[in-house]
Amino acid sequence: MFAGFISSAVVTLDSIQIFKTHEWLKAKPTVYFRCKGENKTVLPDVKETHVVYSFKSEESWQPLTELSEKCKRCGFYEEDVITSDDVFDEWEFCPSDFTSADGKYIRSKDNEFNATFLCPQCVPLETASNHASGSQNGGKGMHIFLVIMISALVSTVSILGIVAAYKYWQKKKREQDQARFLKLFEDGDEIEDELGLGNII
Repeated sequence: MFAGFISSAVVTLDSIQIFKTHEWLKAKPTVYFRCKGENKTVLPDVKETHVVYSFKSEESWQPLTELSEKCKRCGFYEEDVITSDDVFDEWEFCPSDFTSADGKYIRSKDNEFNATFLCPQCVPLETASNHASGSQNGGKGMHIFLVIMISALVSTVSILGIVAAYKYWQKKKREQDQARFLKLFEDGDEIEDELGLGNII
């Protein structure tokens, strides 16, 4: 049993686009999906080429299949009235194909079709936990960024505060020096007056 599975997982068709039909007559094709040993699932809406058909997984013909531990031989086909049915593509459909965190698997074949399957239950637990830890790492990165920004802001404010305090201290020291200098001259005048030297010069 693979991670994230209990017994089987439901696979639905999320979207499909066909690029050509195999009919020689210009009739509307009957496209279907089938896994070996299972009933075919007709896609009643898929009639035109180069049109993307999106589904909600609630259609009456959904789900397409169920996957368990083993792969299945599956494919998209087109009914043919005269000969055997035409094959768009056949492949081994495995739960391990669903590697994205949202449980999507995109299958395409050149000049035939593009299809997106959805199976959230097929996503291994480690992939889901890695996705969750990735989002936590994103939050951790944001936390580190905020710490750096706040530290830079505090450092800048501190430096500006120190520079302002230094300039204020210099201004006060200059005022004190000027006051001392003026006091020296005033004290010098008092001594001259006491000695009577002020009129001699």
